[in-house]
Amino acid sequence: MNIGFIGVGGMAQAIIGGLLNVKTFAPAEIVVHSHREESYLPYAQAHDLVAARSNQAVAAASDLIVLAVTPNVAPAVLAEIKDELTADKTLISIVAGLSLADIATITGAGLPTLRTLPNVNVEVGAGMTAVAANAALVGDRLTAALRVFNTIGSTTTLAEDQFGVFSALAGSSPAYIDFFIDSLSRAGVKHGLTKAQATAIAAQATLGSAKMVLKSDKIPFELIDQVSSPGGSTVAGLLAMEEAGLMTAVVKGIDATIKRDAGETD
Repeated sequence: MNIGFIGVGGMAQAIIGGLLNVKTFAPAEIVVHSHREESYLPYAQAHDLVAARSNQAVAAASDLIVLAVTPNVAPAVLAEIKDELTADKTLISIVAGLSLADIATITGAGLPTLRTLPNVNVEVGAGMTAVAANAALVGDRLTAALRVFNTIGSTTTLAEDQFGVFSALAGSSPAYIDFFIDSLSRAGVKHGLTKAQATAIAAQATLGSAKMVLKSDKIPFELIDQVSSPGGSTVAGLLAMEEAGLMTAVVKGIDATIKRDAGETD
């Protein structure tokens, strides 16, 4: 099975990198094209991928076609490859804001289509991807499309009107979590560690805590209680963070992200 990428920007490269790392696809099974030759040819050569000479060539050569272009050109690209989008193909869109209905208007309702919203962590096999399939994508075809993202992280099926919330919680949050890790590491530097030492400690602690949340059947606050001794230093730190408004700041940040994603301004 071949997978083709129309567009090789940052997210497409993150997905490709993740797929190559876990060997879901061999390099010879990945076909790429971009409107800028200086972008896709060197990238394809560096990773031994198949460089196609047109968007139509990608669609013709691929079983799974990943639409990874910017929203403003997506309709034109879909119209361009429409004749190659036969019933035996599966279209996977990672284009923000492009609904299944938008795609069907151009390609027809019968094309098996998966709308997705992955986050950048797919590159390291720890991604989180929201998915919504149309009525034509079922059975083994759906399993094959989901496998692309389940092998480089996890997927969650959402209604399309929930993609905005997902974008804030998973798409933007890597930046917020990196900010939190950097804040922890700067506190470590304040108390004598090198930045490299503090960052490694904070990042590993964050990774481990995330794994504990996913593994446990307890809510995060119950896990907090497990490491909070009565009258201890952890409780003192938590109270100081809450006094400074940590939870309120996080919720306000997510609110602002969703508002801007919806096109609202202050």
